[in-house]
Amino acid sequence: MNKAQKLVEMMELVRRAGGVRAAELRNRFDLDARSLRRYLADLRTLGVPLVDDGRGDERVVSVEPRWRRSGVQMSLAEVLSLHFGRKLFTFLNGTSFSQDMDDAIERLEPAISRTHKELSRQLDRKFLAVPEHAKDYTGDPSDVIDDLVSALVFDNPVEVRYQNAQGVTRRYRLRPYTLAVYRQGLYVFAFDEEAGQVKTFAVERIAELVRVWNDKFEIPPDWDPNIHLKHAFGIIIGPPVRVRLAFAPETRTFVRERRWHPSQQLQVRPDGWLELTLDVALNFELVSWVRSFGPDVRALEPAALVEQLRSDLVRTARLYDRES
Repeated sequence: MNKAQKLVEMMELVRRAGGVRAAELRNRFDLDARSLRRYLADLRTLGVPLVDDGRGDERVVSVEPRWRRSGVQMSLAEVLSLHFGRKLFTFLNGTSFSQDMDDAIERLEPAISRTHKELSRQLDRKFLAVPEHAKDYTGDPSDVIDDLVSALVFDNPVEVRYQNAQGVTRRYRLRPYTLAVYRQGLYVFAFDEEAGQVKTFAVERIAELVRVWNDKFEIPPDWDPNIHLKHAFGIIIGPPVRVRLAFAPETRTFVRERRWHPSQQLQVRPDGWLELTLDVALNFELVSWVRSFGPDVRALEPAALVEQLRSDLVRTARLYDRES
């Protein structure tokens, strides 16, 4: 049995009428005196009010009579939520972030009722979170994540060496405000002290990070990451523009089923095409998304987006020109 399974059975034994002798616990789970003390400490951490009567192996371990098991018991809905939450972060496998999450869940397993315990072992087959194309955080980036999370928690500035998407490397002194998850990737919204503004940094592009332990900063009281991303079509911010797109009837249902942005407005045109209006930042994220619909979408405005798509289509056609 692993530790979580031992804790589950141990909790059942201490709840018996009259409790259980320490010697029985040690023999049943093959524990020395020190290990048994740690296991009992874990149960207390989970909120189980243990009572120790006697000394050594002859002492009796039980729970307070008025303690209600429901106080630490997890419902089926909570078990499912815990499972789904963990699956959404599989892209962090290999990092200490992931290990800490697994350890926390293992400590919660004793709170799963006997009725739901067997069911919880089958969740991987019954429910699936299909992973997107994830970024790789194993290896060196794992250390960066650890120090970054500590800096976020304790409001310490960080000094980083960062390489942007074009391969240009430079150094920054940053005040990390928020760590965000987007499309199986980690991003940090941080105040660039030199530029005097909040910028977005992809964690995997941080080649080096040093936490400034002896310094602290204060996050502005009006900082709200949701407001920061209000006009982003994803993770990249920018000034909003009015975007109008028309989608072919074949894709109309697909487009209507999703909430692409809080500002979106939809209406069916007389020709059967679906018009989508957005107030968002015009950047690579938006252009790439529009291009993904191929001939089933037509940009109506702004003119800069129309010209960008027209130019992209011409360049793409040249790639398939038989004479080129």
